[in-house]
Parts: sequence; C-alpha cells; structure tokens
Amino acid sequence: MTSISARATGTVEAASPPGGGLGPEPDPAPGPGPVPLSDPGPVPGRGTGGGGLDAGTGPYQGYVYAYPHKTAYRPLDPRPPLREVWAGEPTGSLFLYLHIPFCEMRCGFCNLFTRTGAPEELVAAYLDALERQAHAVRDALDAPEFVTAAIGGGTPTYLSAGELTRLFDLTEKTMGVDLRALPLSVETSPATATADRLAVLAERGATRVSIGVQSFVDAEARAAVRPQRRAEVEAALGRIREAGFEALNLDLIYGIDGQTERSWRHSLDAALAWRPEEIYLYPLYVRPLTGLGRRARDWDDHRLGLYRQGRDHLLAAGYEQVSMRMFRLPGTGSATEYCCQSDGMVGLGCGARSYTSDLHYSYEYAVAAGQVRAIIDDYVRLAPEEFAVANVGFRLDAGERRRRHLIQSLLQAEGVDPAAYRDRFGTEAADDFGGELALLAGRGWLESAGRSEDGAARIRLTAEGLAHSDAIGPALFSGRVRALMAGYEAR
Repeated sequence: MTSISARATGTVEAASPPGGGLGPEPDPAPGPGPVPLSDPGPVPGRGTGGGGLDAGTGPYQGYVYAYPHKTAYRPLDPRPPLREVWAGEPTGSLFLYLHIPFCEMRCGFCNLFTRTGAPEELVAAYLDALERQAHAVRDALDAPEFVTAAIGGGTPTYLSAGELTRLFDLTEKTMGVDLRALPLSVETSPATATADRLAVLAERGATRVSIGVQSFVDAEARAAVRPQRRAEVEAALGRIREAGFEALNLDLIYGIDGQTERSWRHSLDAALAWRPEEIYLYPLYVRPLTGLGRRARDWDDHRLGLYRQGRDHLLAAGYEQVSMRMFRLPGTGSATEYCCQSDGMVGLGCGARSYTSDLHYSYEYAVAAGQVRAIIDDYVRLAPEEFAVANVGFRLDAGERRRRHLIQSLLQAEGVDPAAYRDRFGTEAADDFGGELALLAGRGWLESAGRSEDGAARIRLTAEGLAHSDAIGPALFSGRVRALMAGYEAR
C-alpha cells in the first residue's frame, strides 16, 4: 500500500479552484442564493425570469461555472437507460470528461467533490469502477466520436504514474478513443506535478496542464489553508515547462486574508515570469461546509479592487480577456480552448456530469467530507448494470435551453451572437430576455458591439459588467432552478 506522503514530493497540495481546472466538476454553489434580475412573466416554452436584482446586491453572489447548478439536480424516477438518453443525440463531436475525486489535502476554500488521503486500494477500486462505467456508457453510444477531452477532479495527478497509465489505457481501450489525437487537458498541483507523472501525461498526449498556485506569497497560501512554499511551486512550474506541454494554465486567487495590492502584484508578476498561455484570476469565496466558511466577513470592495488591478495588469502584459476569470495570450486559442459545457458531453467518474440536449445527469453531489466519502464508497461497489442508467439529473425544456445559452454566452467577453442564437432557437435573444437585458443595460453593464456573421451587433457585457459576472450569472437563473437550489440540503 502506498502511503499518503509517498504520493507527493514536498508539501501536500490540493486541487486548484474551479474553472481554470478542467471540465464541469468544480461546481461551487452560489453564496446566499441567486438574486433574480426581473420578471417579464411566463413566455410559453421559454421559462420565466425572476423578481429584481437589488441595487445593494454584492458583486460576488456565485461563480456560474455551469447551468443549471448541480444542486438543482434531483433523483430521476424512473431512472432512464442510457441507451434511451442518448438515442437520437448527435455523437459525432463529443467531449469526454474523466473525474478523479482524490486530493492530498483539502484547501480552506475548497468545496469540490473530492476526498483526501485515499489509499492505494481505494484508487484501484475506483479505476475498476471507472472501467465498468466506461463499458456501460460506450455500449449506450451510437458510433461516438470524441473531439476533445479533459481529466479533472480533485487532483488527477494524485494518481501515481502507474495509476495514470492505467487510467489512460482503460479509457482508450474501452471508449475507443486515441487521446493523443485530441486536445487533452489535465489538472495538477505543485506537489503532485512530479517528473514521472508529467512524463506519462506528455507521452499520452496531454496538450494543456492546469495548476492551482493561488498565491506566490507563502503567508497568503497558509491563510488560505494551503500550506506550500514558493520554491516548491516554482520547481513544479519548471518541471511542467520542461515536459513541453502546448499550454500551461495557472490559477491565482485574490481576496485572501492579509493580501494587499502590493502582494497581489507580486503574485501576478511571479506568474507572468512563466508566460503561461492562460491565467485564471479567482475571487476567494467563503462557503458553507469548507474550512474558511467559518471565518466569513464582508470584503467585496477589496476583492473588486484587486480584480480590477489584476485585470488591468494582465491586459497591459499583452493578455486578452476571455471572461471575468480567464486571460490568455493571443494566438494560443487552439491550444487552450475546450467547450466543456456543451451538449454532447460524456462524463466518467462518480462526480462527473454528462450533457445531452435535454438532460443533464450525474451521481449524487456533496461537499462535506463524510458524505463525499460515502458516495465514492458506493460508486466503487456498483454492479455493471447500475452504470447503464442515469441516476440524478435535470431535464431542460425549451426555455431552460435558451437561458443556458444566454448565460454561457453573456458571461464570455465575446457575448451573445444573435445569429447563432437565432439559428439554434428560431427566436431573438433580445425578445426572449428583453427585461433582463434592459436592466443590465440600465446599469451600464451591457452594450452592443462587434458583429456576427449576418452583421448583427453582439450583445455583450461591458468591462464593468464582466467585473460583476458573479452577480449577473446567478441573477439570470430561472425561477424553477432557484426553487430547486433553495430546496437542496447542503451536505
């Protein structure tokens, strides 16, 4: 049995925060609950809006990484067979996501679906279950063709080099996919980015590696309950660059206790010294059931000021802004882009979600350590036939599909392409969501700029609108989703 300390070199680490990491699993719940923007009344087939974004609503309501949020999922009764779920769905351009729910330790800000200290026997049992699930999923798909893939968590490189090799082998053999032929993203951490693990990732075709640094200031890392030293971080970054991956993503967090404009600039400059193809800037969130959730205080103005400082500093350094969080070097889009929230996503692993055009589904969701462990323990014992059905999910009607498209597009710097929206839904976004968009425009958070292929102006957030993405996104949730989220019991 491999000891916990033997799995890492140096100080133990946890996964990075959501988003710059990989795929859909980092899915933090909004804070007190989504504050709706407006209530235009029910529109047949299009869902409804909400009640009004209060002028006093803070800018940090919640990171909308996916819509609907997983806390809106409910047990499916009856559980539909995957063959029925995927019948008639296009399978020629699929996204493959693999979820590894293990970390060395749990950071103070983390509410990912992950457990710490998994022994070798549990990792082996998890890979066994993943293989059983892969067989069941592959049998349900009609001539699937995967065009991009990601491995997230947790920290996938918690797995040893041998375990990573097995993960790649079982995935390629069972799913019939050559991961070397696809854009492939993998999450890592400073302690687990060892030379032998990185060699496996490079040999098996990983094109993008994402690492959660959070801060280059040791005292700030400790304040975030993330014990690490800058020297270890720099050594890990050196090993990643030496391995020759096409793209490096580096995550930083602002709003940590004791962080100042000067220390934030220090971390930004330390990150820029590596010239990563991507940099994600995350506001620190204090959430229930996490270590820092017991020390919550109001520091919105401080976070917003640090965000603006970081944004302006990266833009001045030649990066382009893709969303509130994501910044990338121009010309590296092909290396860094992946569309992990699109229809046609196949998720493998106990925390992974899958998306068809009208059903999002997964297994149970939890944050508290004991509940997460119980879900993983149940997953590794599932019989093969249990993987052939969808268990927990959310069915999207026409209105929810429109709303999801709007939220996904509007929270990106490019905004909503009216022509693409019209082609997909046969309606105009400005008609379907006129009330919400008018309120955003009235705040100075929305503008018409750029052009789609048919010459129509894009609908996009202003710079200040992007800064308030974490208020705008939750405010656009439908009444149905808000009600389900409100009824979810955190565990």
